[in-house]
Amino acid sequence: MTEQVDTIPSAAVAAQGTDWWAEAKGVFWLILAVLGFHSFIAKPFYIPSESMMPGLLKGDRLVVTKYPYGWSFVSPTFHLLPFMNGRILGSLPERGDVVIASPPGVKQDYIKRVIGLPGDRIEVRGGIVILNGVPIKRGSLESRQIPIDVNTPCNDGLTSESGGADFCVVPVYRETLPNGRSYDTIDLGNRSQGDDFAAITVPENHVFLMGDNRDNSSDSRFPVDQDGLGGPVPWENIGGRAEFITFSLDGTTRITNPVTWFSALRSGRAGSSLRPSEEK
Repeated sequence: MTEQVDTIPSAAVAAQGTDWWAEAKGVFWLILAVLGFHSFIAKPFYIPSESMMPGLLKGDRLVVTKYPYGWSFVSPTFHLLPFMNGRILGSLPERGDVVIASPPGVKQDYIKRVIGLPGDRIEVRGGIVILNGVPIKRGSLESRQIPIDVNTPCNDGLTSESGGADFCVVPVYRETLPNGRSYDTIDLGNRSQGDDFAAITVPENHVFLMGDNRDNSSDSRFPVDQDGLGGPVPWENIGGRAEFITFSLDGTTRITNPVTWFSALRSGRAGSSLRPSEEK
């Protein structure tokens, strides 16, 4: 009895090759899912400047959630939509939140801290923030030592050396807002145009944003043509809330050298929360 063996013609085998159309559709849906997640749930964010020191350093990577304040025209990953009034399921940030925001007419995200809400009267005198006629509580802390690296060259502080490493020494002040939320700021003295800001009332559905590095931050104190936020920012221009640091790079990464992908990591920063402390 002869055993029969089923065979598939070579032409049929060739016909069962890669289905490029199916592969393309799979990639399309994957990209769409990633963009949807970034636009409506959370996205990574890179700190490009020193304006939020000492809490955030240039080179930090963090997670920004999109849903805490609802969604608006700036929520999509790429800022392609024109300005649109209102938000979907919108709510205002709280004082002390660290948020990303786009200046009116600018397709770029800034990261700053919410200081003033609608109806607040806010001004700055000699570097002291005055909210509704009362100076924000501020206490001086010991100077902070921040390791110097490519991303933190210490342009504005004093340089010190300890254990063979160089550090940037900066004066740190603890601010506490009326809602009891506190955070650290850097104030180098009366050296910045932003140290004096005439009193204004924050309009309805706007927030007043400032960087924690008060003498090195273009924020609501500065016009858009000076790379600032142009005053209080419409709540539609708030893109999300910063949550925590995922990892941080010192600026020595070289894409062609895999060893630097690990040696450039700053230790001790991953997982750091960006929510302000709650004073009781």
